[in-house]
Formats: sequence, C-alpha cells, structure tokens
Amino acid sequence: MRILHISDVHVQVDYDERPWRKIGWRRIAAQLELKLARRARRYAQAPQTLVRLLADAMSHGVDHVVLSGDLTALALDDEFEGVRRSLGDLADRADLLTVIPGNHDVFTPGSLKKKRFDRWFGHLLDSDLPGLRSEGPWPHVRLVGEGAAIVGLCSARVPPIPGIAAGDVGADQLEALVKICAHPKVRGRTIHVVVHHAPLRPDGKVDRRDHGLVDSLRLLQACKLGNVNTILCGHIHNRFLYAVDGGPTIVGGGSSTWLGHEGYWLIDGEGGELSGLHERKLEAAPAAANLVAPNVATQPSVGPAPEKATASPLIVPARPLAAAG
Repeated sequence: MRILHISDVHVQVDYDERPWRKIGWRRIAAQLELKLARRARRYAQAPQTLVRLLADAMSHGVDHVVLSGDLTALALDDEFEGVRRSLGDLADRADLLTVIPGNHDVFTPGSLKKKRFDRWFGHLLDSDLPGLRSEGPWPHVRLVGEGAAIVGLCSARVPPIPGIAAGDVGADQLEALVKICAHPKVRGRTIHVVVHHAPLRPDGKVDRRDHGLVDSLRLLQACKLGNVNTILCGHIHNRFLYAVDGGPTIVGGGSSTWLGHEGYWLIDGEGGELSGLHERKLEAAPAAANLVAPNVATQPSVGPAPEKATASPLIVPARPLAAAG
C-alpha cells in the first residue's frame, strides 16, 4: 500500500491586483514577508509544480494521496480554486485524496467564518468512522484498501495576529484518535496520522510556542497508545524523518512546491507495518513544459505500485533545508 505525502504547496495569486480593502489588514501585513523575504518568488510556479509533482509520483504507483495543509498562502478563494485546478480530477476523489487545512488556510477570522477550506474541500471530509468525530469533521478517517488507515486531525487555528503560526489539536480530537486506533476496523492496519503542525522539529525538539504544535507531547502519547506508524505533517519547510522512541515515525513533508526544493515522500506499508520511506526530489521543469492536471479516471498508475518501485525498501534521510513556514 503506497501513500504519496505532499505538503505546504502555497498556491498564491497576484495580490497587487486586489484592492487593499478586500484583502484585509492581516494579508497586507503578510505581504511584507511575501515581498521583502522574497517568499512570493519561491511559489510563483506552485500550481504548475503541483501538476508535475503529481504526474511524477503517479508514475511510481500510488494508492492514496495526502496533502497535509497550507494549500494556500493567504486563504483567498482564488488560491483554493488554483489548488483544485492543479489537482484535477483527484480533487473530487475522496477515496484517493486526504486533505487537511494548515494555518495559512485559516489565515483570517473571515476565512474561517466563511468556511473557505470547507467550501472547496469539504466534500472530501466524509469519514469512514463518522461516529468518532469530535470537532466538526475531525478526526477524519479514511480506510485505504484492507491494510492501511489514514486519520486526519485539524491543528489549524486562526492566529491572534500575523506572525503567530502555532497550532493546537485539542483534547477532544486526541481522545477520539485513541478510540479510532482501537476500533476493530482500524486495528491491525498501518495507521498514518495526518496533522499540519509537526509535533517535533528535525532535531527531535519541540518547536517554539509561537510556531509549533502546542499539544505536541500529548499527540505523541496518543499515537504511542494507538500504535500509530507515522505522523505525516508539514509546516516546517524542510523534508525530514524522525523516529520517536517507542512511537511513530514523523514524516515531515516540507514544502513540496518550494522553488529549488520540490519533492515528496512515498510511504509503503500495510497490515500494521512500514516497508519503505522514499524521498523523491523533482527534477527541474522543461523550458516549455505542457502541463495538464491529472485525470485519475484514465490514470493507470493510480493503484498498486509496480514491482520495480517496491523491490527494495529504502529509508532515505532528507537533505536539511533552511526554512520554516
């Protein structure tokens, strides 16, 4: 059973074309980072990169795709629409795609009040165990085949002011997570928990309180109790692996569309075991690439991985990158 993990694709728009009164003061402040820190340049080709990334991954055989948050830069409708367009038919396939929001996807109180993430991706949030949801659609459970389970948690919260990027899963979701892992339909499967904020940094330490997951240690404890195999996360923009002693492997998805650092993880395993963690780095785009969003209805590579892709499990340490988001 092969899972594609991508994160922090940060599809953006041309903010200079939008009246300031419609953008809001929080987004105006955020543009200082986008422009002065040249962050906007890193993601100018994000939609096209996402299309290339999916095509590359599908060629290696994929049973399910996980996008662990920060689909957008500033939670605008046009940005969400751009993500859906790049995902193509995959955006309508709840059986093939799990998506959770990141802090950038609830960037303003208005984006949460208007339920922008739900409006564009809420159709993917029907759970295979709806009776164990504790906070709206969360936790979200997707049973993949006979051997894997994906549990989506929401850690994305509207920041009090721009610059605060911390997350919080909450006691209700964590309690539900333990119950989900013990459920007869989940027990014995390889369990992948998806959350936007990484519970630990690449060095194994808890992140800063203004940037990290507030209840990170409680999440790790719940995952240990539930025999969770992996925590698939984003937020920190470098891809990394960290094996928690007696617990899950944290798979940091990095920022999959960051110019010069494009890539993703392929995660193999079923029946309660992991058999491979593969980091794939995307090659530079051709000068005149003709990009078409994936059509999963006719995409033969969505399904069991080919023999050549699974012959020898490979644990690949990520190359450290120097950025966080």
